Amino acid sequence: MSAKQVDVIEYPRGTALERALDPITTRVIAGALESIVLEVGHKLSRMAYSSVIRESEDFGAAILDARGRQVCECPLSTPLQLGPIPGYVRGIEQILAERGQTWHEGDVIMHNSSFHGASHQPDVAFCVPIFHEGALVGYSVTTAHHLDLGALVPGSVGIVDATDAYAEGLQFRAVKVYERGEPNAGIWQLLRDNIRSADMVVGDMEAQIAAARVGARRYVELLEQYGRATVEDACEELMNYSERVLRDQIAGLPDGVYRATGYVDGFADDPDPERRLLPVKVAVTIEGDTLTVDLTGTAPQVAEKAINMPFVGTVDIAVYVTLRSILLDQATHEDMPQNSGLVRPVRIVAERGSMANPVFPAATIARFCPGNVVADTLMHALSPICGDRVSAGVGNLKVIAYSGLNGEKYWVYMDISEGAYGGMLERDGIDAMDTLYANTRNNPVEDIEAHYPLRVRRYELRTDRSGAGRWRGGMGTVREIEFLAPGMMNLEGDGNSSAPWGAFGGQNGSPGGVDFVRADGTVEALPSKLQGRRAQEGDVIRTLSPCGGGYGDPLERDPELVLSDLLDGYLSEETARSRYGVVPAGNAVDEQATAALRERLRGADAAEHRPPWASVPSGTLG
Repeated sequence: MSAKQVDVIEYPRGTALERALDPITTRVIAGALESIVLEVGHKLSRMAYSSVIRESEDFGAAILDARGRQVCECPLSTPLQLGPIPGYVRGIEQILAERGQTWHEGDVIMHNSSFHGASHQPDVAFCVPIFHEGALVGYSVTTAHHLDLGALVPGSVGIVDATDAYAEGLQFRAVKVYERGEPNAGIWQLLRDNIRSADMVVGDMEAQIAAARVGARRYVELLEQYGRATVEDACEELMNYSERVLRDQIAGLPDGVYRATGYVDGFADDPDPERRLLPVKVAVTIEGDTLTVDLTGTAPQVAEKAINMPFVGTVDIAVYVTLRSILLDQATHEDMPQNSGLVRPVRIVAERGSMANPVFPAATIARFCPGNVVADTLMHALSPICGDRVSAGVGNLKVIAYSGLNGEKYWVYMDISEGAYGGMLERDGIDAMDTLYANTRNNPVEDIEAHYPLRVRRYELRTDRSGAGRWRGGMGTVREIEFLAPGMMNLEGDGNSSAPWGAFGGQNGSPGGVDFVRADGTVEALPSKLQGRRAQEGDVIRTLSPCGGGYGDPLERDPELVLSDLLDGYLSEETARSRYGVVPAGNAVDEQATAALRERLRGADAAEHRPPWASVPSGTLG
């Protein structure tokens, strides 16, 4: 049997500048660059039509140099929108070269090809070339999630049964929507004719273009103020600095190979076992100041299912964001320039044809939750050597596209049910948070109910289900949304089959769930992924987020913290006693009884004191 072909993502080391640049000038330019992309982000969010951009801030904004390297990014943006931007530009450049095309002043390119750098099909980039004195000096790019791009069912999430990439909706491979300043009217008409909720989606696209043009103008103003050579040298030094700092952190880790395995739910009701509980394998190799993440052994790409992950655009971003969060945590490090220097110390390897490196035309639109499994498993692999910087297992998210018809026009809404972080050293897990590389904001209930025939009936913390630990896991949410008119839903999520892992003696968290509550009160349990589910007026979707794993021995948790959680309603008295060994006495702790109970529990079989969900399979070290 021949060996499987592997692909590698790696970038060359930076090179020192030939001339020394004043560090104060460098920092001033760094601040100016961030101001530019902040302005771009603010303008985009304020001009956007959809709540996913306006409220959830599911967008990206960045400036790249003429070589396609990111020199700054908007801190308002989400990692999964920002990180892929250099890949978008490389994909655009590749396609233009194949066509024999080039850039002109006034051009605007639209791009969303998942096999040419894009994160997935709904995340569309608009790229504006930046010219200065007739020369191409960089790119101003905005990305954003769009609520419909003409896929086989309404909405742009939860499309899990797509036969291939063509079933996911319109594909834009470096399409010039403006050429030399003139709009391509045919393309804009094609968009309006093939997109549900076209006014909203096209409005968002126009907002992206206007914001990207602002970034291009501001960058030219910066070149004119300081001179092109000075600005470009400053950008080079900032990238080199970011690279040096990350390499120093990697060099401080012990050399070796560290492994972990996580699991994607897959499709629990599928008769094919190859589509259920899909492994994600991670091996991290530390060699000096270089770190390699090898995903060899991850499940093969899944045919006719859209949970495959673009190698460039999703998998690489899951890796970069996780490493940056662990090794360069802002709580312990100075403000770090966010640029392409941060990817140079990291190599990523994956087998071609695997779920982590699919081959065109594999469907990838529902890649989000599997990518979170990659990030969580990478953190698990690093936990033996970064125990003071990682959290225990993280609860994944659920994303639902709600849609329906109002006369002849569609309404489409995307709703995110937050997950939760695991406990970490000296800190409980963060409750109700868009985890890992998501980082979007939740949409206000008032905004949902004002714009769509939906009612949020329940939205609360999921209590008494977090992984017990010296620092407990975070709580997910319970969210119920009622249809006020007939409609449809598509769902993509994960974490219903595997519980978030407990760390260093902490207990596993709890898996999630989804219920379909009919108007007559009957309840049907649903899988974590489904497509095209119709609902009638009065039907309700209830999502239960996974809760994070615990960190450290729960019998070492401060009894006063256990009491506080009990009084706040975060856990029950039975849990306080059976899992933490804490005996309450009114609004206080019975210290003598607590000491006796903890002593008895330490001598008992720990399995007897775990809740039923703690035995659900989780990612495993191996």
